[in-house]
Amino acid sequence: MDAEGLGYSKGRSGHPVKNLWPNTEHEGGAGTVLALALGAVVMLLLLGLLLLAQAGVMASRAASAADLAALAAADAARGLTSGEPCAVAASVAGKHDAKITSCSVAGGDVVEVGTELAHPFQWGVATGRARAGPPP
Repeated sequence: MDAEGLGYSKGRSGHPVKNLWPNTEHEGGAGTVLALALGAVVMLLLLGLLLLAQAGVMASRAASAADLAALAAADAARGLTSGEPCAVAASVAGKHDAKITSCSVAGGDVVEVGTELAHPFQWGVATGRARAGPPP
């Protein structure tokens, strides 16, 4: 009987030596396919995480634009700066690449502003809302 068929091979001295990995010359490459599949899954998870982080940044930018626009409009409503409150809010929001979706002046001094910021990849918009007025 052949020694190689039993998981043995000839060593340097010609004596049979146990082969730790018998029949590995017939490996079909399953490890390569598994590594590629796991690499693809990791890349997709990282892409999803990147998109989630981008959405968070866009929401923060929209909220900041709404805050600043509401503060500027409240100053205009109180007469601290010149201009009509909603026009001032639109101007400030425009400087932050956002557009005003709603603007209302309540009680003469309190301003509520809604902003919208378009996603750079056209996957929707981020919105922000803010309210500002004189100190209590």
